[in-house]
Amino acid sequence: MGSVTARLTDSWKLGPLEVPNRVMLAPLAGIGNWFVRLQAKRYGAGMAVSEMVSSHAIHHRNVRTCEEMLRIHPQERRTGPVSIQLFGADPEVMRSAAAYAAGSGADALDLNMGCPVPKVCKTGAGAALLDQPDLAVAVARAACEGSGLPVTVKLRSGRRPGETSGLALARRLVAEAGVAAIALHPRSAAVHHKGRPDYELAARLAGELDAPVILSGGLREREEILAAFEQTGASAVMLARGALGNPWLFSSLLGDRAVEPEREQVVAELRWTIAAAVEHLGADRATRWMRKAYPWYATRLGLERHDEKAMQESLQRAGTLREVDDLLQSCIRGDRSAAQALAV
Repeated sequence: MGSVTARLTDSWKLGPLEVPNRVMLAPLAGIGNWFVRLQAKRYGAGMAVSEMVSSHAIHHRNVRTCEEMLRIHPQERRTGPVSIQLFGADPEVMRSAAAYAAGSGADALDLNMGCPVPKVCKTGAGAALLDQPDLAVAVARAACEGSGLPVTVKLRSGRRPGETSGLALARRLVAEAGVAAIALHPRSAAVHHKGRPDYELAARLAGELDAPVILSGGLREREEILAAFEQTGASAVMLARGALGNPWLFSSLLGDRAVEPEREQVVAELRWTIAAAVEHLGADRATRWMRKAYPWYATRLGLERHDEKAMQESLQRAGTLREVDDLLQSCIRGDRSAAQALAV
């Protein structure tokens, strides 16, 4: 139900929700907590989806899951809805988890039926549900009924190369389970993130489905994203890895030109992320969590290859966030000594 005449800056409807534009942050497993979502919102994302959360963990009231992974910051809603992504393959457990997530303040839910990771699939969840369409429909129906919220489902085009079972399942999810939209990653689960997404498949689904189709997969560069949005007629685009350490991609897509931040802006954004991580996790856990985030930003600092490598190594070795701040300050000054000292 996408429109080739729509612009990314146009609002659209997800069930009863008004989404202010058509650029979203995708669910990023192990990453998409409240401050990662809030960062995307600060740069214009009309909607953000949480990291993947276990329906079983919510159902059994795992403390860290319920208190940390379901946390929504009040500022997140200032520019659009917040969605929590759930995974699981038991309809009654999903019904319970969906009700709890709704009570925790989610505006919408997203169900993961596309994750190719073996530890998820072996539980019958994620992309494994592509091979169990009746169960997938039952899980989605339970989420809709349990939450009373708009529910979207994130799908792959199929489990294996050449399959289009994801498209057939998408039609059933909308018609039989009452799903409000489909987020389609038009690659098979087997290839993970390799190869070019089949945007023609996405265009086919967008043209025939009686619900919005959100395009995901391979969306990294501004001009490529704009072309894929136009080619597919999708209702929205969902940015994932291309937005990590690059929130400027959101403002670029919603503006009239590419946005390339200065080094000082990249450092300032990294410092904002560190401060938010400390607020969320405490200093010790934030120090560890940030080690996966440093590469996202370091590649955008405009350093020479050797200096970038030294900075990357130094950030990973830093034992405290104070050392990290000293490194960032040296980067702004153009002083190599701090990074070189820690890199040896």
